[in-house]
Amino acid sequence: MDSLFSRRFISILLVILVVLNLALLGTLWWQNFFSPPAKEKVTSTYKYKNKQSFFEKELNLTQEQSQQFNSLRYQHFQTTLPTLVAISGLKRQLIQEAVKAAPDTQAIKILSGRIGRQQAIIEYRLAWHFNSLSKVCTPEQRDSLQQMLVTVSTTPNKLKQKLYLKRIRITPLQPKTTDQQKPKPEEQKEKIMQ
Repeated sequence: MDSLFSRRFISILLVILVVLNLALLGTLWWQNFFSPPAKEKVTSTYKYKNKQSFFEKELNLTQEQSQQFNSLRYQHFQTTLPTLVAISGLKRQLIQEAVKAAPDTQAIKILSGRIGRQQAIIEYRLAWHFNSLSKVCTPEQRDSLQQMLVTVSTTPNKLKQKLYLKRIRITPLQPKTTDQQKPKPEEQKEKIMQ
């Protein structure tokens, strides 16, 4: 009786396992072929045509002038971007050299000079960009543009704010001393010894 019971038990168990496997495979097949399509994300971009740009508001630009300004600004950004990337790479190299235990002063001077030349390229391009913007303006707008550019370009607001918060004073550079005003080497040694 035990053998008959065990055969029957094993047969029933196998049938249940086969049915469960078929049900699982059917569910997986149903999900892959008959599942509802995933909801597509709809992205919408908003263009605020009523919102005026800074230049439009301050210079009272026409629609055509505004489009020319935007085009010129885009072109300027595209031409300046490689120079900014080059400066970034040079600054990384400068930092790597500067934090060494024994930095190479010659390499630091060379890297600093290269950064300066790249910055000079940016300033040169910026001057011609300002020239292009001024050509779009009327004579009255050109005067306002000049005032805006002088204010924006020559006033380092963030630097002033940081210095104010830290209460750091900027002392003006001392004029270079002439040969007559230079201290003698003996006087320098005495100052160092004291």
